[in-house]
Amino acid sequence: MKRILLRSGKSPFDVLPVEEALHRDVIATNSGNLIFSDAAHKILTTPDTEVVSNSMRTEVAAAGRINEEYDAFVVPLANAFRPTFEPALQRLTRLINKLKIPVVVLGVGAQAGIDQDTARLKAMEPTVRAFCSAVLERSASIGVRGEFTEKYLTDMGFRDVEVIGCPSMFLHGDRLTVEKRAQSLTPESRIAVNGSHTAVRSGGLHRIITRTHAHYPNLRYIGQNLTDAKQLYWRDVNSAGGRVTQMPTHPDHPMYREGKVRVYVDPVTWMDDLRDFDYSFGSRIHGNIAALLAGTPATVLAFDSRTLELCRYFEIPHRLLSEVPADLDPADLYEEADFGPLTGNHRERFERFTGFLDKNGLENTFTHGDGGAAFDKKLRSLSFPAGVRPWNDADLASLTSRFGWLQQRINELDAQNTELKRELARNRAGAKVAAKAAMVTPSIYRRARRAVGGPLRRALKPPK
Repeated sequence: MKRILLRSGKSPFDVLPVEEALHRDVIATNSGNLIFSDAAHKILTTPDTEVVSNSMRTEVAAAGRINEEYDAFVVPLANAFRPTFEPALQRLTRLINKLKIPVVVLGVGAQAGIDQDTARLKAMEPTVRAFCSAVLERSASIGVRGEFTEKYLTDMGFRDVEVIGCPSMFLHGDRLTVEKRAQSLTPESRIAVNGSHTAVRSGGLHRIITRTHAHYPNLRYIGQNLTDAKQLYWRDVNSAGGRVTQMPTHPDHPMYREGKVRVYVDPVTWMDDLRDFDYSFGSRIHGNIAALLAGTPATVLAFDSRTLELCRYFEIPHRLLSEVPADLDPADLYEEADFGPLTGNHRERFERFTGFLDKNGLENTFTHGDGGAAFDKKLRSLSFPAGVRPWNDADLASLTSRFGWLQQRINELDAQNTELKRELARNRAGAKVAAKAAMVTPSIYRRARRAVGGPLRRALKPPK
């Protein structure tokens, strides 16, 4: 059986308590990452292929084991070509350079402003070149999110670059059904809104959220960042992002106090919840992709190149956040949204994606397997935690869960501390023995030299 190592935070079948998921950061700071990594896991799982998550570990020392145990390393990525991700990209490149197996990249993207100016990426160009060169030495081509990233790489001289979008959109293969279930939105409509910290804080999205919250009682904000989840679960505001009071995930925000905020640590519960909504909108690309995969209409308020190029490639209804008014009514977005091109051209994009996989020696479940039926059945047999809610209550069950986990962590840390103390004591004892040996050894050497040196010199002295 072929074995694929997949870069992801966790396996789709790993059921973790919320506390553990946040502690381990299995979402890799953004739960949107799990949308496309879970999709890749499903797509690549066939009767002859096992897919294993690497839990985001990129240790170069593991290269030998990876070469022995796996037949390919598949790397789904999002906006990896950005300055803040450069150290991680360098670590990934060092690992890839040690691998002898094929390495296939799915949907990598460059991040720039909405004007798509790549000047801010100039300083990290050597890192991007090194990464792409390492990948292309081990694959037929590199898959990118859209035309902006394609041009960014071809301008550097790379030729084996293919626009394939994001694997998340192919979770259901060549099927994608998105329909408006209501003729128009009303004050009773269930609406989901999402947004990055940057879009909320400096892009003006907070004004749109505030107005929508006032007019639509059933509005729900869905956050994605690790800081968002920690705010909801622990009321943790001890970070720069955590102190932004304009975010609905902040404990001082009215939507938090009303319990109208969620963060999901598993895509399956995220999409299940969105099936019951009438509409989703906001600046988060995967927040809205989650809605589309659930069959719920969505509009993206594009805020940068990474969201814009995916919207253009998949023909997702979108507007530029910088061009919408502060008094925007989501009912207007809903009315103007046309999902015909998105769904009508989906099969063509899917065939382009599977063609890329074929070219790189990867089978997919829709062509070579059961269409993901076994994957979905196994997923549905598991019980995942519900979306993380604001911590507004102090009931015994809520406190028991949180404090129980904290006590367990304290016990684990105590055990680790005890072992470290023992190891330190052993090392100190060893250091004393080594010091004594260092003192004894010269003494033995000097005595030996006195005992042997004199007679030896006399024996070697030439006769008179």
